[in-house]
Amino acid sequence: MSRSRLWFLVFLQGVVSAASLVVEIVAGRMLAPYVGMSLYTWTAVIAVVLAGFSAGHWWGGRIAERPAPRALRETGWALLAAAATTAVAGLLLRSSAGPLLEMVTHPVWAITLLCAAAFFAPSFFAGVPAPVLAQIAVTTSDRSGRALGAMFAAGAIGAIGGTLLAGFLFISWLGSTLTLAIVTLCYVICALACLWLARGAWQALPLTMAAGVLAMTGFGATMSSPCDHESRYFCIRTEDIAADPSRPVNLMVLDHLAHGISARDLPQVMFSDHGAMLDGLARMRMGARPFSAFFVGGGTFTIPRAWADRGIGPLTVAEIDPVVTRVAADDFWFDPKSALVLHEDARRALTSRPDTRYDVILGDAFTDIAVPSHLITQEFFTLVRERLNPGGIYLMNVIDFEDRLDALAAIHATLATVFPNVEIWTEQRRPEPGERMVFVLVASDGPSPVDSVQFPAPEPTRYGALSDRFVDTMLKARDPVVLSDDYAPIARLLGPG
Repeated sequence: MSRSRLWFLVFLQGVVSAASLVVEIVAGRMLAPYVGMSLYTWTAVIAVVLAGFSAGHWWGGRIAERPAPRALRETGWALLAAAATTAVAGLLLRSSAGPLLEMVTHPVWAITLLCAAAFFAPSFFAGVPAPVLAQIAVTTSDRSGRALGAMFAAGAIGAIGGTLLAGFLFISWLGSTLTLAIVTLCYVICALACLWLARGAWQALPLTMAAGVLAMTGFGATMSSPCDHESRYFCIRTEDIAADPSRPVNLMVLDHLAHGISARDLPQVMFSDHGAMLDGLARMRMGARPFSAFFVGGGTFTIPRAWADRGIGPLTVAEIDPVVTRVAADDFWFDPKSALVLHEDARRALTSRPDTRYDVILGDAFTDIAVPSHLITQEFFTLVRERLNPGGIYLMNVIDFEDRLDALAAIHATLATVFPNVEIWTEQRRPEPGERMVFVLVASDGPSPVDSVQFPAPEPTRYGALSDRFVDTMLKARDPVVLSDDYAPIARLLGPG
């Protein structure tokens, strides 16, 4: 084999590998609007894609035993199949998500099967070329060891490049579905290259026609994206839920989870239990005196907007996603001039500003329905206390299930190692069995003046602090783990529900 042909095979392997890893990263992003972006989602994506690659490598090994021209032709058709299945993956995901999620009740199995329905086939066909190209490179080179090493290296470098391109460039600038359309075209070009190597130029015309059809399919998928905006972090949608069109009320959905509601004409009104508690409890504890606040997470910026309207401040908001901030300003009537908005991780923001103190710090950042693990550890809570003024308070929103409460117990136990007094507030009513419940933890140097209070959410709702007896019998009895940067298994504590 000539040196130029060997390097062409190496390049081809790198391109296919890069394209297949782009699909893997996009798979996680495209699943998010239906099942969220959790540990279970990424576990399912990685497992399904690796299973597809493994099956494709096995089949490619059988093809590699055939004469080189025939093996290359069949590899070309496999790459065309990879293009076809990649092009329809988004459409297949949207059409199958509803029925499949209704049919399969166990969330982990539902996520895995949904991922397999859309992304196993593209991974399978993309796995076929590697053993074929490696076999041809080795058997036709006078330096088989170097040729094999180059092919393996090309696969690894391509995978790295595809991962970086998908995560840092394609998804945030082009969106998931247009990215899949580009991958589709890439597979078609690689298929043509394999057929050219096999001297199958007569097949170029039907493949070119197929490329046009697939490109149109990818474009159609792009036009029907479920996201209004697709950032580096979220699929973002704004939904109008107003009963009166002349008085707009909007809901923000990040991936598959509702993150906040705001009304244009009611800037001080909260429309959720967690918003009502975070807003009301903080103002109750601060009383009539002015206070400063730091927000861990922005979302719809409902509370910063309400507090700015009340004249409370100065306000600082750490919202990692600038697109979320822009949507909050465009669709949720937040004035960016009313607060200092830091587009960085909240923990980094607090760490990098050691001389700044706040009277109130509010935690309301979520990945799926769980607080990100680095924001619930003993080390983070210690940082929070160091950034509070004397007499300051920390409030955070926690979601857990009535029949578990393991996550709530662990976060409470961890906060209690840092703050002298930790209260758990929730709506005062009997929960339904297995209900997903909203809690707000209040950590400070002393107790609240009352243990029951009524806030509008937007209808008047009564909230209360759980008694010490409940905490001792129901939470401490679970022997909760103290969460640390080394060990914070929030996904397991919440369970797959």
